[in-house]
Amino acid sequence: MPAALSYPGVYIEEVPSGVRTISGVPTSVTAFVGRAQRGPVNEPVICNGYGDFERSFGSLWEDSSMSFAVRDFFLNGGGQAVIVRLDNGGTAAEMDLTNSGNTTLVAASPGAWGGKLSVVVDHNTKKTGNASVDDLLFNLTVTDTGTRATEKFINLSIDPASPRYFPTVLEQGSALVRVGTLPSPAVRPEAATRVPVSPDLGGDGNALTRTQFTTGAGLRADKKGLYALEKVDVFNLLCIPPHALDGDIEADLATDAAAYCEERRAVFIADPPVSWDSVADAVTGFNSSSLRSKNAALYFPRLIQANPLRENQLETFAPCGAVAGVIARTDTQRGVWKAPAGLDSLLTGVPKLSVPLTDQENGQLNPLGVNCLRSMPAAGRVVWGARTTRGNDLLADEWKYLPVRRLALYVEESLYRGIQWVVFEPNDEPLWSQIRLNVGAFMQNLFRQGAFQGQSPRDAYFVKCDKETTTQNDINLGVVNIVVGFAPLKPAEFVVLKLQQMAGQVAA
Repeated sequence: MPAALSYPGVYIEEVPSGVRTISGVPTSVTAFVGRAQRGPVNEPVICNGYGDFERSFGSLWEDSSMSFAVRDFFLNGGGQAVIVRLDNGGTAAEMDLTNSGNTTLVAASPGAWGGKLSVVVDHNTKKTGNASVDDLLFNLTVTDTGTRATEKFINLSIDPASPRYFPTVLEQGSALVRVGTLPSPAVRPEAATRVPVSPDLGGDGNALTRTQFTTGAGLRADKKGLYALEKVDVFNLLCIPPHALDGDIEADLATDAAAYCEERRAVFIADPPVSWDSVADAVTGFNSSSLRSKNAALYFPRLIQANPLRENQLETFAPCGAVAGVIARTDTQRGVWKAPAGLDSLLTGVPKLSVPLTDQENGQLNPLGVNCLRSMPAAGRVVWGARTTRGNDLLADEWKYLPVRRLALYVEESLYRGIQWVVFEPNDEPLWSQIRLNVGAFMQNLFRQGAFQGQSPRDAYFVKCDKETTTQNDINLGVVNIVVGFAPLKPAEFVVLKLQQMAGQVAA
């Protein structure tokens, strides 16, 4: 009621409805962690298309299987990617602005790409009439001759007190260079047609190892390596492409990635090792591996694709990026509850598979929890499996199927974010009824979209939050318990068609 009723008349009060809409989280934001030609290191960058990736991290590069995986992701229907570039011993190119080492610029990120930077300095600056100020100004033009990108900064100053102090301007405004050595004492860069690049042209460093991802000192605390994804609000799929086009990631790194995905309610898309060049190798290799996570899915075999860097010769590539794209496309077209497999799950840009599979060979791998990629007549290359790495029939795991696991993760994350308002509310029946209303509305919306089994809401899901789930002891401890259940849709893996001949009718 109004705070004070002081005068005779009509008082108006707005009463809250108690409805707090729970919005579903994204389902197919895909994180890629690996090596790239250029770009920020240990900083997640959102890319909404392959053009974004090229602008920030460079184009296809033979030393970066991630660049091919990201290409395949967007080619197969992926919508949004989070890219984390890692580096192992790369160095940044350096440029001398004074020909004396007094003032230097360095490339904004490590890599040989910095050796293609060209810097031009001129003194055609504004004139204030104050010689002590004008003598400290210069203009700077930076050109990346590899990509033709150009940046121009005018009226830069070497005076630290100036708002145009050049280290600050370049730090905040340049994607190409940073200041390496500061002038001391203040020396204005010399005008030149082109500032020569120093002999240190920058280096790409070595191939990545598990150390740069998870085991290096302080990576988790500093949010570096795989844990740079701590800076990202949400991601749903994780791809760690092989360290080399013809290589693998370490088995322990795959286990680390799956464990991290369990923390973040995401799914790790694992690639088959290069050594799996037959079904027998795949059966033996998977049985001996330690990757058995409800938040991981493995796909076999690898893809045979044209390599634009080698005159479109056919080579072998990891499937994680293409599969993630198919999953994203399926989420958009059908929903996260639909298995990302079947004749509609076409692998675009894949003319061949490294190991052609028959139905019988597929039947050896599927019961183990290995998802197969198949070449089907008319359909082309498709995804033909939808199990997690806990999908072995002998385990009888409730998270056997990938769409069931991903739907559960979607519901968990959406509800986790959607009921934050409950914290510190009075813990009694009025609160419980609001929780039931809001969570029930979210689940009902999923039911109407066809996410659950059952012909009625009663058969499809339930939401409980009352004195049975939250006892007086729970209330005393400050706890409110919400129980949500749903009947998941499971994919029809095996379609059995029974055919019989009709015997001739016999008169009674």
